[in-house]
Amino acid sequence: MTPSPSITAEQLKAVRALDLRARGLLNSLFAGDYRSVFRGQGMEFAEVRAYEPGDDVRHIDWNVSARSSQLYVKTFTEERELTVFVIIDRSASTAVGSTRVKSDLATEVGAVLGLAAAAQQDRVGALLFTDRVEQVIPPQKGRRHALRVVRDLVTFQPAGTGTDLAAALTYAGRLLQHRSVVVVLSDFAAADWERPMRMLAARHEVVAVLLRDAIDGSWPSAGWIEVADAERGGRQLVDTRDPEVRARVGAADRLRRSVALAALRRSGADAVELATGDPWILPLRRVFEARARRRGHR
Repeated sequence: MTPSPSITAEQLKAVRALDLRARGLLNSLFAGDYRSVFRGQGMEFAEVRAYEPGDDVRHIDWNVSARSSQLYVKTFTEERELTVFVIIDRSASTAVGSTRVKSDLATEVGAVLGLAAAAQQDRVGALLFTDRVEQVIPPQKGRRHALRVVRDLVTFQPAGTGTDLAAALTYAGRLLQHRSVVVVLSDFAAADWERPMRMLAARHEVVAVLLRDAIDGSWPSAGWIEVADAERGGRQLVDTRDPEVRARVGAADRLRRSVALAALRRSGADAVELATGDPWILPLRRVFEARARRRGHR
């Protein structure tokens, strides 16, 4: 894992600009009520009690139930502090975009969530990965630490090009000892990540953000172009004037995204798509609110 680089004047300017933009977005994302959006997340074990109809079956304590003649469930109390942990995909496929690159959108979302957590005296941390875990910022409290997270998101230069999402999720699962809010920002163009995602979601509150860009599934009619695989390095000539070619590209992208979203929901994570050219505050807020309502805390 690479250490944080020294920051240039231009990068410092970008950090300050992102800090200002994040402040403006915070109220829109949380509507001034950060705690209620995250309520029910960041929970610690309190006790077990007899199962009642309507209880979340995921909270059944099978060890205790096996020793008695009835089912028991674990109950939880809200921690005074939350941990917000952001996992960001910085593989080569996220450095692509028509209006802005996907990694810039991920950086902005991560910055807003980190600064929101710091404002509430919650812990915030981050993990950046490509085909390896490249940088980890362990969760801590305080605005100074949150600004360090923002700085590292802005200045990060990936060494790898591929994607090993499974390794990043596994690393986060080992790092986070207490139940946390984990936000995963990726285009999910990777393999073999469903099992580690399911394991992470079993212990933490996971929100998965599928980053996309219009260019992923909608190529313009621009004649013969050379298409490069950003992660594997292969190249191929494609005639984009052919409507069948463009249709296949669109169908393949829709299928990839639908398969990824279905896998995320099977894993127990809440999933949302964010597009680089669209406002992202409202879709993300809806995900947080829906989770809180589903758990009976709104």
